[in-house]
Amino acid sequence: MTCTFRVLVVGAALAAAGCQSQQSIVDSMEPDAIHVAQRRGAFELNCPAAKGEMLSKEMIQTPMMNPRFAPPQRAEYTVGVAGCGQRTTYLVVCAEGGNGCIAAGTRNTIR
Repeated sequence: MTCTFRVLVVGAALAAAGCQSQQSIVDSMEPDAIHVAQRRGAFELNCPAAKGEMLSKEMIQTPMMNPRFAPPQRAEYTVGVAGCGQRTTYLVVCAEGGNGCIAAGTRNTIR
């Protein structure tokens, strides 16, 4: 193998590993995101039986503002919550290594 080809193979492997690790981070925080949205939905819909369902998930890419400080990676989830004849969606944000998730924004109720 030539040196250039080896460098390309190693670079491609590192890029694939980086993507895989981000996806595993997003997947690992998914249960917390659903739980947070479900609790908020149960309260706002006044329906203790409300259930949450994952609609979408992705890693948020934050811009590097200061090279000395890197903000934590965050995952963003859209969770649908349904119960008692009502449905709503929540945007949930979780920080890697954080103490939990927050259901950000306002709810979008579908009746």
